[in-house]
Amino acid sequence: FDPSKAYPRTVPAKAESSENADKGAAPPKKYPVGYVAGVFDMFHAGHLNLLRRAKEQCNYLIVGIVTDEGVIRHKKSNPAIPFVERMEIVGACRYVDQVVEIPLNKGDTDEAYRQYKFDVQFSGSDYQDDPKWKAKRDFLQRHGADLVFFPYTEGISTTLLKDVVDGREERKND
Repeated sequence: FDPSKAYPRTVPAKAESSENADKGAAPPKKYPVGYVAGVFDMFHAGHLNLLRRAKEQCNYLIVGIVTDEGVIRHKKSNPAIPFVERMEIVGACRYVDQVVEIPLNKGDTDEAYRQYKFDVQFSGSDYQDDPKWKAKRDFLQRHGADLVFFPYTEGISTTLLKDVVDGREERKND
């Protein structure tokens, strides 16, 4: 995200003429700038689904990555993939326009919003009923932004993958 660059802050009310559609022009997206935050350890299909769905709704997608220290402090576990490698992996995904470090002590939605002025934050539906996430949604709405939850991808998670690697559980093919 380049604060000196002008990103369109409004979405056209309707798609342009069918003449442009015939030329393969993409339909306008609902949000100019979107934001996703996460650890993205052991990148898997659930992560990919989240990023793809987010990019389908925004022109420019910023992905915040939690540092190793942040994972240890907040998730009480060690990441399997080091921070710099997680940044490279997520940054290589075609749906991602920019990856940024989530600062250890300033990593919540309000700080990210103040820095990037995104129009929407995306997350998985596993947080939808969490009171902390309801407060994040309220904060964003007060500032003219949205919080969108996507369905959680069943059958895959970093925790499950770590369990498989550690030999505690076999992964089920759905």
